[in-house]
Amino acid sequence: MGRHGVAEVLTGAIVLVVALAFLAFAVAHSGRTAGSGYTLQARFDRIDGLNIGGDVRIAGVKVGTVTDEYIDPKTFSAVVTLSVRNGLELPKDTGASITSESLLGGKYISLSPGGDETNLKPGQMITITQSSVSLEELLGKFIFSVTSLNGGKSGQGQQGGDQSQGSAQQGAQGSAGGGALAPLSK
Repeated sequence: MGRHGVAEVLTGAIVLVVALAFLAFAVAHSGRTAGSGYTLQARFDRIDGLNIGGDVRIAGVKVGTVTDEYIDPKTFSAVVTLSVRNGLELPKDTGASITSESLLGGKYISLSPGGDETNLKPGQMITITQSSVSLEELLGKFIFSVTSLNGGKSGQGQQGGDQSQGSAQQGAQGSAGGGALAPLSK
């Protein structure tokens, strides 16, 4: 039995080394960099779906990450701190918007550089922002508007149907009462 136990321990050790090698490879190639860059802040009304560690992109190219997010207790707006790659000088009128990666994916911050002559300094606030759009809210508004439009149309069709049923009933009563119906002319 001693020999059987040694084989199990060796197999377990090999599996553990292989797992650690996979973990090291995954961390090294994850695309996440630690704090190389300068920080900026942006204030948004909503940041639904934006997480710490999310991408900051310009023209679809990753140039930084979201490092912190918190609520301003005075204005109750969300303040996002982001790290932008060193050497990337952003104009003071740069805009920041929260954009969806896909219908089911996460969100990221898209920066749109402006044309101002002065640049943002580390720690400054990006003042031109566009908040996150809630897909659920948009879908709810769309469904509500479609049902309210259909509700108005079906009510008109129902009234027209009631009127046609009323004339058919009058015609049936007229013929049952002994009155003759006039033939239709072509």
